Amino acid sequence: MTSKPTSMTLVSATLLAMLTIPAFGQSANLGNPSALRETAPATYKARFETSKGAFVVDVTRDWAPNGADRFYNLVKNGFYDGVRFFRVLDGFMAQFGINGDPKVSAVWREARLQDDPVKQSNRRGFITYAMAGPNTRTSQLFINYNDRNSSLDKQGFSPFGRVSSGMEVVDALYNGYGETPNQGRIQMEGNAYLAKDFPRLDFVKKATITK
Repeated sequence: MTSKPTSMTLVSATLLAMLTIPAFGQSANLGNPSALRETAPATYKARFETSKGAFVVDVTRDWAPNGADRFYNLVKNGFYDGVRFFRVLDGFMAQFGINGDPKVSAVWREARLQDDPVKQSNRRGFITYAMAGPNTRTSQLFINYNDRNSSLDKQGFSPFGRVSSGMEVVDALYNGYGETPNQGRIQMEGNAYLAKDFPRLDFVKKATITK
């Protein structure tokens, strides 16, 4: 039985105390989650350029306002640039959203969102936050591979958008590592760990908000 999309919430006090030095293309505001609270438009698009090609996510804020606002701010400020699709499970979902810089991921791991009511179903192409229980969403996301994932609806997983083009790119993301990459080590060591131990993982080159 496939496990549900989860995000780890254990955090190092030392890492939380570090100041963030943003990577190229990332906003200095990524070190301060409280500064990134812009209200998203009612609808918007996010384009993801990846190592396998591009896909576009259409977001409808009314579906999950808290999630849509967080996604808007993270994409706009470069959070997802360089992140790996570290948990790709054939026929289930593709999960990503741990920043490659441990200092950045540390501060966002505690920036938890209040849950949104589930208004849409976790069907193929819909994008949703991973979580570790009620009110624990932060930055990790997953894209559903099939309509059977609607079983996640009753567990509180609330989609906020869907892939409108490029789903074939999402389908092609490398899935050979399964659940082997360790989320704790990704949080602590970032992309250095993944590049060394899981070099075939696909990744986001750049994510942008488009009209």
